[in-house]
Amino acid sequence: MTTTHDLEQLKDLGVGRPAPAEVVRLYQQAFADFGALALWSSRAVPDPTIADALAITRSLRVEGDRNARQLAERIEGACRAAL
Repeated sequence: MTTTHDLEQLKDLGVGRPAPAEVVRLYQQAFADFGALALWSSRAVPDPTIADALAITRSLRVEGDRNARQLAERIEGACRAAL
C-alpha cells in the first residue's frame, strides 16, 4: 500500500534529515535560476534539509513561471523519493 502525504506532512518528515545530493542540486538550481523572481523572500542555506527544499516549492509555484513550477515538481518528487 502506498502512502500519500501532503506537502506539510512531507516537510514534517523532512525536518533534520539532510537532503540527498539530487535534492541539494535542485535546491541550488532553484536559487540560481529563480532567486530574484520567485524566491526573493527566502534565503538559501548551505546544507539544506529535505524540509528546507520543500519549503521553497510553494514560492516557486506561486511566484514563478512555468519553468519554476516544473522545478518545484521535480524537487517535491525527489524529496518524496528520499523519504
